[in-house]
Amino acid sequence: MNEPQTASAARIALVTGAGSGIGRACARRLLANGFTVVLAGRRAEPLQALAAEAAAAGRQALAVPCDVSDAASVDALFETIRAQYGRLDLLFNNAGRNAPPVDIDEIDVADWRAVVDTNLTGVFLCTRAAFGLMKRQTPRGGRIINNGSISAHAPRPHSIAYTATKHAITGLTKSVSLDGRRYDIACGQIDIGNAATEMAERMARGVPQANGEIAVEPLMDVELVADAVLHMAQLPLAANVQFMTIMATRMPFVGRG
Repeated sequence: MNEPQTASAARIALVTGAGSGIGRACARRLLANGFTVVLAGRRAEPLQALAAEAAAAGRQALAVPCDVSDAASVDALFETIRAQYGRLDLLFNNAGRNAPPVDIDEIDVADWRAVVDTNLTGVFLCTRAAFGLMKRQTPRGGRIINNGSISAHAPRPHSIAYTATKHAITGLTKSVSLDGRRYDIACGQIDIGNAATEMAERMARGVPQANGEIAVEPLMDVELVADAVLHMAQLPLAANVQFMTIMATRMPFVGRG
């Protein structure tokens, strides 16, 4: 009979969007805390650089270029994981993208589909593959963490595609959490607001607010996000952080801006 994996067993993690920003910071933190990390992303060079950095520190990382929006690419990624490690203990669904900031009537359908394909279908494809592996492996079970974003709760101006996909991630997280119970698969979501990464640099220059003004927004150290993901990842499978919001304290989210 399969038993839930304990926190002390060898742990294999997959981080999507691992080549930069939040994904890179979280991959580094997992590596520093004993995880073997599969680094997935569209660009091979930053993945290979991070894998080389890990090897130099005596840590185990594997760079696997992957387009999460492509089912065949995701299948190949998980075949590599099966062949190399035979199991997966943690999936951090982090890869994401945005569309140009325009009114809904001006957004190109191709841009809409590109965001949906990455932010929603990509999470579905990776979760689908991870779920199937986790429920059949021995010891059984694992953990899936989805990057939801503050946009899973409240939109920014001109963010129809991004906001729609992030709201959808909340429903996906709940469904996987429910369906995963019988297989010892825990699924939670981290909603991140204004982590200091390349993608958030514009916040420091000023971004549109709900009232039409342009305002500079505070940022927080991305390493705090890595701390939060590590906390979720290290819990025993008998416990789960279902939803966590981590944000710059003074960012305009709670209240009226």
